[in-house]
Amino acid sequence: MIVYVDQSAVHDGKLDELKGAITDLVEFVDANEPDILSYDVYFSEDGTRMTVVHTHADSASLAYHMEVAGPKFPPIGEFIDLEAIDVYGRPSAELVHQLEKKASTLGHGRVSIHDRHDGIDRVPAE
Repeated sequence: MIVYVDQSAVHDGKLDELKGAITDLVEFVDANEPDILSYDVYFSEDGTRMTVVHTHADSASLAYHMEVAGPKFPPIGEFIDLEAIDVYGRPSAELVHQLEKKASTLGHGRVSIHDRHDGIDRVPAE
């Protein structure tokens, strides 16, 4: 399983526009990515921070997300400064490169990969 988390600072005065763009993106992901397990966006109470969390069954699902939704990301860059992408699980080297490109396109963020040591997943099997 792959868990993706990114954190961004919201540009002053851009929260309402960002929320509209994010709603459009979530609708696009819902319509075009049937294999994504979850895709959630959170805002801090004061509206200065945004966190995006999505969950994938495997690296291929995250790669597909980057391919399909990737062209939708650059316009969102005018509303945010992406500061960090954390990936829990092991994506491919090519996917890490794509995430680094996303981080530099939407801000000045770093990409960190966290290998799973141990745990329990209770995601229903198909």
